[in-house]
Amino acid sequence: MKKFLSVLMAATMLVGVMALTGCGGDATEPTTDEANNQSEPASTTATDLKTVTEGVLTMSTNAAFPPYESTDDSGNVVGIDADIAAAIAEKLGLKLQIDDMDFDGALAAAQSGKSDIVMAGVTVNEERQLVLDFTDTYANGVQVVIVPEGSDITSIEDMQGKRIGTQRGTTGYILCSSPVEDGGFGEENVVPYDDAIAAVKALKNGQIDCVVIDNAPAQELVKANPGLTTLETEYANEKYAIGVAKGNTALLDAVNGALKELMEDGTIQSIIDKYIPADAGSAEAE
Repeated sequence: MKKFLSVLMAATMLVGVMALTGCGGDATEPTTDEANNQSEPASTTATDLKTVTEGVLTMSTNAAFPPYESTDDSGNVVGIDADIAAAIAEKLGLKLQIDDMDFDGALAAAQSGKSDIVMAGVTVNEERQLVLDFTDTYANGVQVVIVPEGSDITSIEDMQGKRIGTQRGTTGYILCSSPVEDGGFGEENVVPYDDAIAAVKALKNGQIDCVVIDNAPAQELVKANPGLTTLETEYANEKYAIGVAKGNTALLDAVNGALKELMEDGTIQSIIDKYIPADAGSAEAE
């Protein structure tokens, strides 16, 4: 009897083991569908992203580039880039922190990981692509030339041999300071300033002959400084994008995804229209 019970118990245990293992090891190895599901990355959320400060999207900028970024009477950074960054942060479930600094510093902050993104009317070029990764384009900007009314500079060709003011580190500076044979005016003829406001001040003081900056801020500065105007001919046409540290693929993909949604639902264009009248034609969503 004991022997019979022992055999019965052993058989019962064997059935239990087989039930647990599923006869084919299903308990320890996922099915094909399960394996496929496990290999798919989870959708990006705030907890998936590594940011400078947990739960915060830190943006570096140079807030002297209206209407893309400037400071209001309370010292807050406002403008197209600030609003777009806020919309992106909301999409990602993050709070937005904006750090204002000079343009070169804003680029360097994102490059070194001191900020998560840089937005300051940043144009993508080969040099910047070596040290930063960029999102898709979110706006198109035009570089123009500011001159005093009655200036003898009436065309781009007239700028040869003139003292040209630009914002330090911008594509305006890069293009203007390149050699004449490459379409520029030579580094010796270009004076870099920390921001466009300082360049325009120097223009009004007669220290330089013209200023090359983006059309949107140029129109704001001309409006605020009677006696200045812009040439009708554009100097260059550029595309703006958001920069992140090289290799931060998770953040780049997340920001790009949010940006795409904001482009598709019209949010980006509505932000641009808020700051730039539709008839100005100086910038548009891509």
